[in-house]
Amino acid sequence: MNALTKSGAFELSVEGMTCASCVGRVERALKKVPGVQEAVVNLATEKASLKVDDPASAAAVLPLAVAAIEKAGYAVPAQSVDLQVDGMSCASCVGRVERALVKVPGVQSAVVKLATERASVRLQGDTDMGMLIAAIEKAGYAARPVEQGAAATGEDAMAQRQAAERAALKRSLIFAAVFALPVFLLEMGGHMLPAFHHWIAATIGTQNSWYLQFALTMVVLFGPGRRF
Repeated sequence: MNALTKSGAFELSVEGMTCASCVGRVERALKKVPGVQEAVVNLATEKASLKVDDPASAAAVLPLAVAAIEKAGYAVPAQSVDLQVDGMSCASCVGRVERALVKVPGVQSAVVKLATERASVRLQGDTDMGMLIAAIEKAGYAARPVEQGAAATGEDAMAQRQAAERAALKRSLIFAAVFALPVFLLEMGGHMLPAFHHWIAATIGTQNSWYLQFALTMVVLFGPGRRF
């Protein structure tokens, strides 16, 4: 899959061409698109190679080029790719990944599912897989292509990751409970049992009790609570 590069060069698949006349028609249509510096169409590969005047405007030129080809009577097929996305934990993560993907030039739509940890991306034109992965990584997640025929293997791997994540969350919960329970007892015990309050004051002291509660709370917040 060829990329929309930093130099402003990119390729589009073109369907429906049958002869040299078709090639000329598509090239003329593309050269009329504002910002297109050069357009070369290859009948054998059914590809249109474009270069734009300003690389920064390539993302804006892409949909105009697609529209020009379609207006000339040919089709630019949309493609769909799936990506495995690791590190998502909530709906906010899903939205962040989707927003990152739709900003990539050539992406028509992106649907991310938290349950399967998959991103389904619909592309118009030939967008490099590396650009999609880079966009996801920039958003703070890890991504890799899902190979065809690897669905079952991917599902098994996903189940293993989810099991490992559940185990990690369980460990964090137990860790947090061990340190949070003393805080609850020190703070609320005296309200429920006045004698307990007097015992704390007579042994470690009220001020030291507060310091201890603060320290235990910080352990919970910056230990198991850090991921949230």
